[in-house]
Amino acid sequence: MALLNFKRKDTPATTRTSPEMEAFLQDYSIEVMPRTAEKVDNFRDLLPAGTRVYIAHIEGTPIDEMVATAKRLNDDGFKVMPHFPARIIKDRATLADWIARYQGEADVKQALLLAGGVEKPHGDFDSSMQLMETGLFDEAGFERLHVAGHPEGNRDIDPDGSFTNVAAALRWKNDFQTRTDAKMALATQFAFDAKPIIAWADRLVEEGITLPVHIGIAGPAKLQTLIKFAIACGVGPSLKVLQKRAMDVTKLLMPYEPTDVLLALAAHKAEHPDFNITNVHFFPLGGIKTNATWAIENGGAAAQPANR
Repeated sequence: MALLNFKRKDTPATTRTSPEMEAFLQDYSIEVMPRTAEKVDNFRDLLPAGTRVYIAHIEGTPIDEMVATAKRLNDDGFKVMPHFPARIIKDRATLADWIARYQGEADVKQALLLAGGVEKPHGDFDSSMQLMETGLFDEAGFERLHVAGHPEGNRDIDPDGSFTNVAAALRWKNDFQTRTDAKMALATQFAFDAKPIIAWADRLVEEGITLPVHIGIAGPAKLQTLIKFAIACGVGPSLKVLQKRAMDVTKLLMPYEPTDVLLALAAHKAEHPDFNITNVHFFPLGGIKTNATWAIENGGAAAQPANR
């Protein structure tokens, strides 16, 4: 069950790549926010050319900052995928304006559509399905649309802890892919334990959901930081794993690395090539540079920066 790997801060960085890990990290993506992106001098020193970079749209972030970040990343040669959180978008006109600005100023052709972490909608939209039903992304010629996945469930959608409502929503989105020219995939919340992730991914197939999965993985970070984010994001079983680790004072002071969970997933993928998890999506909770450095050390040629 202990799928966490910790390393003392004074341990020299070493390359720990393997053929399975390198293959699994091919075309990985990473998430930023405008305020975290501002701290990075040059993304090309950290990320492989053409990396997909999601831009998280947190409530209160001005659309100007989102578009400016998208433009910068696009100009640097990265695939830009901004979040469109339904519950903070006032109405159809606002959605159309955002799409037009992203395309006109930053040449955005991809989007992550999600409900958003706001309890009360700001306007007309409550779910990503409502955004999809507007037809605006199809009209604008978006090439790729991702939607959210939750390997450990979503209490906002299924308060009883079941998979009922989530499964129904995923089936709707799965059917939607037949009605759009855009490529679709599930981008998931982060988790730390490979076994439940694999079981969830297999269950999707059993439910007839064929969307490929881009599995969310928390990048290297302090254990305290991960626990804080896990609580905020409603991560269940993974939180218990972190809390158990936190009870060991010696490990509490060590940074977490996602090595073991990714090695387990990579090995499963190597043994089952048709496994529906196709990509890794990093949440750089300990910092973008820290996450990118770990990827370089563990991903071999799959993670070499654009400027190398």
